[in-house]
Parts: sequence; structure tokens; C-alpha cells
Amino acid sequence: MTHHERAVLAIDLGKTSCRARVTTGEGPEPTVLAETHGRGAPGLADHEGAELSVRAILDTVAGIPTDILAAVQHVGIGAAGVEAAPHEVAAFTAELRLALGATIAVVNDALAAHAGAFAGGPGTVLIAGTGAVVFDVDSSGGVRQIDGWGPWLGDEGSGRWIGQQGLEAALRASDGRGPATALLADAEALTGSVSALPLWVSHHGAPARQLGTFAPTVIARAEEGDTVAAAVIVEACARLATSAAAAGTGSVCVVGGIASQPYFAAHLATAMHEVGVELVAPRGDALDGARLVALDTTITYDGRVVRDDVHAA
Repeated sequence: MTHHERAVLAIDLGKTSCRARVTTGEGPEPTVLAETHGRGAPGLADHEGAELSVRAILDTVAGIPTDILAAVQHVGIGAAGVEAAPHEVAAFTAELRLALGATIAVVNDALAAHAGAFAGGPGTVLIAGTGAVVFDVDSSGGVRQIDGWGPWLGDEGSGRWIGQQGLEAALRASDGRGPATALLADAEALTGSVSALPLWVSHHGAPARQLGTFAPTVIARAEEGDTVAAAVIVEACARLATSAAAAGTGSVCVVGGIASQPYFAAHLATAMHEVGVELVAPRGDALDGARLVALDTTITYDGRVVRDDVHAA
């Protein structure tokens, strides 16, 4: 199977979903052999982060044909919590190396997205998904992070933030503290009763991901003209734009799940314009970035990549 030589498995492990792609060949446009997706994991810095992250990845790659998976020599992974939980990362990489029989390279999920967006070069990227973070990389490899402090301390304007604000607005409408909104009926539909919402949020052990699942509903209601939902989206975009402007570079590449929704993207573009930030198109996605990290040890921020070489075991 010579066409599988130097096969690379790229993983984009988010809190909501896990994407996997196997490629072969050199250059910026390799041949895609297989691609699949599955459920995400809370993050390496979360409780049982390594175990849950390994499980998410192995469950996802189970959808890849065994002959293609057996040909993988290098694995590149973008995952949340890499720099905040070194012990978890060590356990995570070691277990995956044994399970996949390949060299593992793991980097912060935001840096993987950055590597894909700028092909490993300098620039500023805003990742707006379940969480939200801005990463700026300068020409010498210096990295600056803005927000991305997690669901309890930051991630302003993220999918989790939008979902939480929408549910809070629904609860205010329910008990008379706030204006009426269609979000109340949507919230009730989740559990049958607003009184069950607190349990719903924590039931699956991943509150940020659970809250984020309500974000598409908030965006849809805003697009339909619900004034309460629309106000949440305007504020979310303003907060994301503030984070992007704080990088001070004047231009930003925006990637991530909620940023791909047309209505939201249009409002975010307006908010960016209002703070003087120009939008630039990404050259690739987080899977392209994970592949690059797996193969290229010369990128300027390679010191932030955790590597576990199968030949060193």
C-alpha cells in the first residue's frame, strides 16, 4: 500500500465535536484518505481530561478503515488545555501513542486553528466555537493569548456564552424579571419545565458544551426578529470584536463553529468594522494546522508543541 506511506492523522478535538482526517503526500494539498467526526471532550484541563479526550479520539477514529489507520505514522492533535494541564497531556500522549502506534504531536487547539489559518506563519486568529479565544503569533514565534479563559472566567461571546445568556433571558422572562421572548418556549422544550434547566445544564458532566448547544437556537430566534435574542447576538459580537481589537494588529482571521453561521458572521463583521479590525480569509482549517504541527518541527512556536515519539518508547 505505497499510497498510504507517511500517512498523517490530524485531529481537531473540541468540546462539542472531534474531527479526524487521514492524509498522505507532501505539500499544502495532500491526498485525503479518510475523514470522520464524533463527539468532543471537556478539555485536558478538566476533570478526567486525559481519559475523556483519549476516549473521544479513539471513538472517532474507529470510523476510519483499519488498513488506512494502520498506515498512520504521525498524529497531530489540537486540543484544549494543553498548556494548563501538563500531567494530563503526558498521560494523554502516551496512551494514544500506544493505541495508535504512531508519533504524537499535541498543541493547544487555538494554535492548531492558527497554524491552519496562516499555514504556520504569523497573524491573528479569533476562534469562536463553544469557547472563544484570540491568538496572535508574531514573526519570531511569540504568542499572545487574549481571553480563552474558560467558561467560568472568560470565553466572552462564545457559543457557551450565547447559550447561557439565552437561557438566562428565558428564565428572567419566566419569573417576570425580564421581557418576553420566544427563547422561553425553546428553553421549556429542552426539559419540559424551566425548573429542570439547572439539572439539564450539569446532567452530562460538561456544562459548557451543554450550554453551547442552545446557541444555535438563540441565533435562529435573533434572525427571526426576537429582540431579546438579537440583543444577545449583538453583545456577543461586540465582545468578540473587543478581544480581536485587543491584539492591536488591525486584522484578524475568524474561524470556529458559530462564526460560520451567516447571520452571526454578518453581525460579527459589522462589530469588527466598528472597532477598526479588518477580516482576512483563512488559508486552511484546524485539521490542516494539526497536520502541519505533526510534520513540521521548524514552526516558530514548536516549543509549545508536546511530542511523544513512538521510536523513543
